[in-house]
Amino acid sequence: MKARAAAGKTRFERVGFVRRYGSDFALAAGNLLSQKTRTLLTALGIIFGVGAVIGMLAIGAGARDESLRFIEQLGVRNLLVESIPSTSSAERQQRRKSSQGLNERDVRIIQANLDSMNVLSPRRTLHPSRLLPKPVGEAPWLYGVRPSYAQIHNWVFAEGSAFGEADEQSSAAVCVLGETAKTGLLGYEAGVRRYIKVEDTWLRVVGVLRGQASSGSQNLAAAGSDVNNRIYTPLNTFQYRFWDLTGYLRDPLDGVDVQLKNGADSVQAAKVVAAILNSTHRGVQDFTVTIPAELLAEQQRAQVIFTYVMVAIAAISLLVGGIGIMNIVLATVLERTREIGIRRATGARRSDIVRQFLLESVLISIAGGVLGIAFGYFLSWFIARAADWKTIVTTSSILIAFGVSVGVGVVFGIYPALKAARIDPIEALRYE
Repeated sequence: MKARAAAGKTRFERVGFVRRYGSDFALAAGNLLSQKTRTLLTALGIIFGVGAVIGMLAIGAGARDESLRFIEQLGVRNLLVESIPSTSSAERQQRRKSSQGLNERDVRIIQANLDSMNVLSPRRTLHPSRLLPKPVGEAPWLYGVRPSYAQIHNWVFAEGSAFGEADEQSSAAVCVLGETAKTGLLGYEAGVRRYIKVEDTWLRVVGVLRGQASSGSQNLAAAGSDVNNRIYTPLNTFQYRFWDLTGYLRDPLDGVDVQLKNGADSVQAAKVVAAILNSTHRGVQDFTVTIPAELLAEQQRAQVIFTYVMVAIAAISLLVGGIGIMNIVLATVLERTREIGIRRATGARRSDIVRQFLLESVLISIAGGVLGIAFGYFLSWFIARAADWKTIVTTSSILIAFGVSVGVGVVFGIYPALKAARIDPIEALRYE
C-alpha cells in the first residue's frame, strides 16, 4: 500500500510539473507572439551573432582543410630544396665566386650521403612565351622533372599515366598536364594522345592529373604556385629541347624534391641536406630547405589561433544580442508591472515570475539561434561564391553557436527575471 501510494504521489508530482512548465511555456510564447516585431528585432542580435560564429568557423575550417591538403600533398616525408635566384647581375657574379648554385653535382652528393633518402627528383621550370593551342587564362608553367617526381608528390591521374624512365633516357617529347593546364589548353575533351606546342617543341600528352590543393604562398610552392596549372615533362627533355633566355639570374636547377624513407627523421635529414649544400656552396645562402611536416604543425598552430580570434570577434555580436535581450525584457517588466502584481496577488510565487520571464528570454535566444543557423549557412555559401573561398560548416560549429545563444538568453535573462520577481505586489497593483 505504501509503495503504491508513493508511486501515485510521484506520478501526481510529475503531472503537476509538466502542467506547470507547459502553462509557463504557453504564456511566455503567447506574450512574445503578441509583440512579433519587437521580438524579431530583439532576436536580430542573436541571429547575426550565431550566423557570424558559424560563418567564421566555416571560413577557418575551409582554410584549414585547403592548407592541410596542400601541405600533405607536398608530402610529410618530403624535403623541398629551393634555389634562391639572384636579384641582379652583380649579385650573381658575387655568388659565382664561391658557389655554382644548385646543380646536378649537389644532387649526386645528396644521393651518396643522405642515408634516409628514398627517391629524389631535380626540378627545372620555365614560363613559356609561346603555347599552342593558345591557353585560356594564365599560361601554365613548364616543369622538367624525373619520373620519381610522380611518386614523391603522389600523383593521381584523371587520364593516362606518368612518363617513365625510358622517356627520361630518350628525352621523349611527352608531357603530363595539370587539371587547369589541360582545360586551359585542350578544353574539356579527353587530353591523352593529343599534342601541345611549347615554344618550338610539340609534346604528346600521356597523362592528365586530377585537381590538387593549391596554395598562393611562395614559401610553400615554387614558380607557378597553382599546382594545377603546370605542364610536366621529363628533365632530360626539358634540358635538351628548351632554353630559358630570361633565366640568366637563376641556378642550373630550380629545386630538388626529396622523399625520405618511412620512419626517417625529417628534421635531422634536413640538417644533413643543409650541411651538404653549405659545404658545396661554401656558405653562400642561395638555397632553402623546407620541411612540409614542420609546415603542417605550424599551420595547425596558426589555424587554432586564427579560429579563436575570429570566434572572439563574432562572439561580440552575441554579447550585443544578449544585452539587447536584457534591455527589452527589462522594458517588458516595466510595461507588465500590473500583470505581475495580479499574478502575485492570485497566488503566483516569486519562482513562478522568474520562470516566466526567464523562459521568454530563452525562447527569444532559441528562435534567434535557429534563424542564426540558417543565416550562418547562407553566409558561408555567399562567402564561398563571392570570394571563391572554401567554407565548411561543421556540426561542432552549429552546436557551439546554438549552445552559446541559449546560454546568452539564460545569462542575460536572469537579472530582468529577478527584478520582476522582487516587485512588491501591492505597489504593482497600484501601478498605472
